[in-house]
Amino acid sequence: MTTALALLPDFALILLGFGLRRAMHLGDHFWAGLEKLVYFVLFPALLFNALVRTAIDWQAAAPLAATGALAMGVAMVLGGAARWLFPQSPISFASQFQCAFRFNSYIGLAVAGNLHGAAGIAAMGLLTGAMVPLANVAAVWMLARHGSAGVWRELAKNPLILATLAGLLWNLAGWPVPTPALKFLGRLSEASITLGLLAVGSALKLRGAFGGGGYGAALWLSAVKLLAMPAATLLLARGFGLTGVYFDVALAFAALPTATSAYILTQRMGGDGPRVAWIISATTLAAMVTLPAWLGSL
Repeated sequence: MTTALALLPDFALILLGFGLRRAMHLGDHFWAGLEKLVYFVLFPALLFNALVRTAIDWQAAAPLAATGALAMGVAMVLGGAARWLFPQSPISFASQFQCAFRFNSYIGLAVAGNLHGAAGIAAMGLLTGAMVPLANVAAVWMLARHGSAGVWRELAKNPLILATLAGLLWNLAGWPVPTPALKFLGRLSEASITLGLLAVGSALKLRGAFGGGGYGAALWLSAVKLLAMPAATLLLARGFGLTGVYFDVALAFAALPTATSAYILTQRMGGDGPRVAWIISATTLAAMVTLPAWLGSL
């Protein structure tokens, strides 16, 4: 119950974003611009700021990354089973497959900061920075037969990965950050969580994805993302001996809903965008219950 109350403001911001888009009629251009601002400026500043401020336990970082990678592997195997359990067109399966393991970094960083402050954000930044390439390669590989995939080019210019690498290098070098720069990064960081969660809420779509049916695969993949992947992580984290902030972050990472970037990739590669948008929205709303439940089991 305590965990659910702690996360309530974050989920309230998501619902507020959903309501604002429909009530204020600001237009798609406004929300697309807001998401770009968060993605290219505010969240990179948040990650860099947290990483340069935090003393990183490098001995625990490797087991953390291994836990995340293996848990994603479990989700990929179970997600792949949807091809046979729920027969559908190859393009629909390839589009929805990624929803079993891709994760919403915006919510992850908000939750980690809520649980452990800057140390939590730094740990989540480490984990998501390591897992983004794996998730993107797997998603693009499945969709590759249906479109061109510039996956390595996309990874090389991903602002979250670049900010994570920059923060890690700065931390390892032990360079000081001037006080005005820290204050500037702090202001950007404060705005990032609020605007990022509003952007997540504004993107929710739950209508018109399936026409006459076909929800079986979507529900299966949603269950893999929100139930099976966290369960696997719980076992793996204990097996690797993770404790404290790293254990909490590993479990929070696994329980995150599907990333909105899954829809963008699907659209770019000619996939089944409406079904992916439905799964993203459904997992985001369901995670308001499942994510606090998993974290409350700690």
